[in-house]
Amino acid sequence: MGVSTSTKETTLHYFRDPLLEVVSEDSDIDLAGIIVVGTPQDNEGKYFNGERVADWAEAMRLEGVIVTLEGWGNDHVDFANTIEQLSKRGICVSGLSFVGGEGFVVSNRYMDTIVDFCKSESGYESGIVGENTVSELDARKALAFLKLKMNRKQGG
Repeated sequence: MGVSTSTKETTLHYFRDPLLEVVSEDSDIDLAGIIVVGTPQDNEGKYFNGERVADWAEAMRLEGVIVTLEGWGNDHVDFANTIEQLSKRGICVSGLSFVGGEGFVVSNRYMDTIVDFCKSESGYESGIVGENTVSELDARKALAFLKLKMNRKQGG
């Protein structure tokens, strides 16, 4: 598993990233930046990356983070760990991932606001380029989840 035809984000998708557009246009959110992290093969590297991302976000004093994943299967180890590390530091998190018919390979109690961007009727990889990638609606859902968590944390 991992990145497949229908979950592959094309160059055009990167240039017109729905999540970046939605977040950057929201007047309630101060977009601090984007962190791009690779997916190591070994679990030691996966856990290290999640800890470093969370350390970085904590040092930046971020209130909230949206974690996205281009891929699935074993990549969910990185995804779940990063969300857990951020949450343990008191940073609100929502996420976007291809979950589909198989569900998460691993999960934890912090993965309560994940938007599944699987759009194929079967719930599986379809072979249609870009069919199962983040859309504007997916991005709006993830941002709404994040804002809800941040509001609850602030006592709203």
